[in-house]
Amino acid sequence: MPDIEDALHRARALVLADLAARDVADAAVVSLVEDAVTHRRWWLEQWPDGAEFVLGLVAQDVQDALLEAYGRWPLCAACADQGDPHALGVEPELGPDPHWVCGKQGIVVAAVGALV
Repeated sequence: MPDIEDALHRARALVLADLAARDVADAAVVSLVEDAVTHRRWWLEQWPDGAEFVLGLVAQDVQDALLEAYGRWPLCAACADQGDPHALGVEPELGPDPHWVCGKQGIVVAAVGALV
């Protein structure tokens, strides 16, 4: 199970880096990350070959939990001056090397874990 734990630790670290970059990594939000990682641990135990997909799934899980609890995250900085705040999406939805993408402009903003 080391591959599963490595994938989960990497996902936790990279999603926390994005949250910290956007200044929203308070204790309650970190708890949401831990919940997402716990859920995905079970998922990976059922499907160990999904380790390369877990980063994007954890990012989406945290994004969904934040939407319910706090609002949209992460907001698209590329469109901030257009007056229509919207969240970035994770692409691919189920695939390796996930990125934050602006759906309005169709541009890759950053790799998950590399938001500024």
